[in-house]
Amino acid sequence: MDVLTELAKVPVFSIEDVEKIKKNKSTAYSQLSRFIDKGKVKKIRNNLYSLVNPITGQMVANRYQIACAISDTAYLSHHSAFEYYGFANQVYNEVYVSSETRFNSFEYDNITYKYVASRMAEGVVVAKNTTGVRITDIERTIIDSIHDLNKIAGLEELLNCLEGVRFLNEDKLRLYLDHYDTQGLYQKTGFLLGQLTVSNDFIEFCHSKIGKSKKYLITETKGSSYYNREWNLMVPRIMFEPTEKSGC
Repeated sequence: MDVLTELAKVPVFSIEDVEKIKKNKSTAYSQLSRFIDKGKVKKIRNNLYSLVNPITGQMVANRYQIACAISDTAYLSHHSAFEYYGFANQVYNEVYVSSETRFNSFEYDNITYKYVASRMAEGVVVAKNTTGVRITDIERTIIDSIHDLNKIAGLEELLNCLEGVRFLNEDKLRLYLDHYDTQGLYQKTGFLLGQLTVSNDFIEFCHSKIGKSKKYLITETKGSSYYNREWNLMVPRIMFEPTEKSGC
């Protein structure tokens, strides 16, 4: 059995994968070491490897496949999911990886793979077009991104991503919102998705979940903010002009 042919079936592999082929741990380590020395395999991090395309000289695995191989439960989320779907305005040198198993963030080939705690099992799907990629669906990507608005990507980039979204499953949005179950998230989601083509029923659902506490859309902003009465939310004026309905 040709080892390279077998390894070519997966974009990222471990020493255990080589051992399954060679049937011997010591032989597997020796074989892998020879492949690395000959430039046929690249080591990404401890026990994470990928073949090298002999024609291009580039590693077979892309950033998203590497991210999803970090742990058995790893998947793309937040801005990296937007990137994969083609909604992002910018491709970052950071890949956001959610996982039930914690790992230390690391850098490889000028890309930083950042750990994000996995907050729910729902909304993770297998990508159709790329082998070895798991990713949050677009609805969960949006809710996660709004929840972590002050930590990842930021408001301006999120708004750019949302501009490309044409359809949303509102039942999924409700499911993910209820999983977080925080007043501020309902407020922020209702306000931001109200700029899109969501139904009045969804807007009323978000309204029904907010209380009397005033929240800030983002914690830090340049310039002044105004008070949006509809959502009991302080909103940066530089990005959103107040209307008569919202108040100021």
